Amino acid sequence: MKRRAFITQVAQAAATASTVSAFSAQRVIGANDRVNVALIGCGGRGRLVARLMREAPNVDFIAVGDVSDPAAASVKQWAGPMARSFRDFRRILEMKEVDAVVVATPDHWHAIPTVLACQAGKDVYVEKPLGLTIREGRAMAEAARRHNRVVQTGLQHRSAPHYKEVEEIIQSGQIGEVHFVHVCNYSTVYTAAGGPPPDSDPPESLDWDMYLGPAPKVPFNHLRFRTYRRFYDYSGGFITDFGAHRLDSVHQVMHDDRPLSAMGVGGLYGPKSIIDTPNVLHVTYQYKNWVLSYEGIQLNGFGTGPRLPGGRVPYNASGAHDRPHGEAFYGTKGTIFSDRVGYEIFPAARGGGEPKSVAGRDCTDLHARNFIECVRSRQRPVADVEIGHKSTIVAHLGNISYKVGGRKIRWDPDKEQILDDPQAAALLARPARKPWDLI
Repeated sequence: MKRRAFITQVAQAAATASTVSAFSAQRVIGANDRVNVALIGCGGRGRLVARLMREAPNVDFIAVGDVSDPAAASVKQWAGPMARSFRDFRRILEMKEVDAVVVATPDHWHAIPTVLACQAGKDVYVEKPLGLTIREGRAMAEAARRHNRVVQTGLQHRSAPHYKEVEEIIQSGQIGEVHFVHVCNYSTVYTAAGGPPPDSDPPESLDWDMYLGPAPKVPFNHLRFRTYRRFYDYSGGFITDFGAHRLDSVHQVMHDDRPLSAMGVGGLYGPKSIIDTPNVLHVTYQYKNWVLSYEGIQLNGFGTGPRLPGGRVPYNASGAHDRPHGEAFYGTKGTIFSDRVGYEIFPAARGGGEPKSVAGRDCTDLHARNFIECVRSRQRPVADVEIGHKSTIVAHLGNISYKVGGRKIRWDPDKEQILDDPQAAALLARPARKPWDLI
C-alpha cells in the first residue's frame, strides 16, 4: 500500500471511529486521574523509560508487548499481575483502557506502531530516531496531527536544563556569532571482533518473522537480533542512534532546523562481517548561515574536545579528559563544549576570562514526566513529533549521501525533497515486506 493511500485509509478509519478508538480518543484525563500505559518493546531502554514514567503520579503499566517471550515476561512481572502480555502489539492497541503507549522497539518498528496507535486514539512516547526513513517520519507527524495525539520523541536533551542554558548563552550573543558547529560520537561498542555467528534457527521463545516485520526476510542470526543497529535493515547506524540526540540539541541551540545540503563519507573498516553500517562516518552539512560537521567513529572512544576536571564523567568515556559524545559551538568570542552531563565555556583568548564548567545530568526522568503531563493537559511535549522528525532528517541525509558514494546532496526543507538526484531521492523511503507495507 502506498503512503498516500495508507494515510487516506487512516483518515477514513478515524472518521468512522470504531468503539475502541472512540473510547480512547474521547476520554478526558484529569490532573489526578490515572494514566494507563503500555510498553511496546521490552528491551533495556524500554524498561528504563517505563520505570521512570511510572514514577510520575498515578501512572500504571497495564500491558506489555515484545516478540521475545522472556523480555515480555520480565517486564510483566515488574508491571504487576494484572498486566497483560502480547507478542503482537496490535492486541495492545485494541485495549480500550490503554491511554498511551511507549514504543521502544528496534528502529524499523517505530513508525507503524506509532501511526496505528494514533489511529486507535492512543498517545505515544516513541524512542528516537523517529522513523527508519524520512518518509516514515513525516507519516508519523501527520498521524499525530490528524488524530490530535500527543507524540513525544525520546530526545531527552530537550528536557535538560543545562541545554536550555547553552541555548540562552548562544542566542544572547555571549560567545559572539556562531558559524561552525562540531558534533562527535566516538565509541568502540559497535566494533565487530572476529567473524559473525552463523545463521541458525530462532529460539522458540522468539517470533523472528514478527521481529523482521517490514524488513527483508532473512534467516535468524544472533548478531542481527542483539545488535540490530549494525544493520541498515533495522536502523540507521551510529548517526541515528547517538547522533540523533546531538543533532537535535544543535537545532535547539542554534534555532535552525533547516539543513540545505549534506555530504557524507566513511566506510566499514576492520574485520569483515555481515554488518553494513559504517564504523567511520563524517558528514558536512550546510545551513543558511553556518556549517555543521558530524563525526561518528566506532574504532576509538576518546572523542574530541577537552573536559575540565571535577565535572561529571560522560558515558562511554575512556579517560579523564575525553568527551566521547558532544557538541562544540565555535563563536567569534568564545567556544562552548556541551554534552549530556554538562557544558564548558572557553572565552576567546583576546577577550579574557576563565573557563567555566557547569554540571548537568541525563534527564530521561523529566522527559518521561513531561509526556505524562501532556497526556493530561493536551499540550505539545518538549520533543514533539515534528521536532523529532526535523532532527532525524539530518541523520538520514548523512546516510543517504554516504550510500550514494559520498556526493553532495541538496535538500529542500519546505518540500522535504532531495533536489536533482533521483538515486538519492529514492532513499527517502524504502520498500516494505508485506503485509507491513503500510507507509
